[in-house]
Amino acid sequence: MTAGDRSPEAAEAAAQLDALRADRAALADRVVQPWWYDVALGLLLFGFLASYALDSLWITFPALLLFCAGLGALVAAYRRITGVWVTTPPRFATLWAAIVLVVLVPAFVLAEGYDRHWVMVVAGAVLGVAAGVASRVVGRRWAAELRRGDGL
Repeated sequence: MTAGDRSPEAAEAAAQLDALRADRAALADRVVQPWWYDVALGLLLFGFLASYALDSLWITFPALLLFCAGLGALVAAYRRITGVWVTTPPRFATLWAAIVLVVLVPAFVLAEGYDRHWVMVVAGAVLGVAAGVASRVVGRRWAAELRRGDGL
């Protein structure tokens, strides 16, 4: 092979790499969920947790059903919009579990042990906002990893 023979192959390889980079950037743009997704996620969690303030299974059980249906609809919408599904990184899942425990354990103690059910509205608001923000952060970080080539 001469240097002239390798040049078209190198040019073709470079063109293919550029196409892969463009595809990766397009995927990164597509995987970031729309703003309403994060808001809906936060509102669903808030509504479910706040339903505990009414201290009635007649309210909490339908709220649980609505919460599950809403999560299912969000998953379906995300998959339809993006064509993919993201798996939560273990370190993020551990951090989220710690946040939930720090907020919910005291809230449940106050609600059930001291008859302060209103605290569940506060816990729902805190965790609802945290869920929406966390969803946005994870989506943006994943898109950044895809752009850099770390996520593939």
